[in-house]
Amino acid sequence: MLGIIWGIIVILLVIWLIGIIFHIAGGLINILLVIVLILVIWNLIQMARNRRG
Repeated sequence: MLGIIWGIIVILLVIWLIGIIFHIAGGLINILLVIVLILVIWNLIQMARNRRG
């Protein structure tokens, strides 16, 4: 499951970087960045829970 989350994070970051480089989809880029940050935080929480249990 964590592999899938990291895959999504990488894909979203690549799309975000492409959008910044080529100045595409102004507001959508910020939404993608927020989604990436939420997924990273979620992943860190999941990893912390797995280490405890």
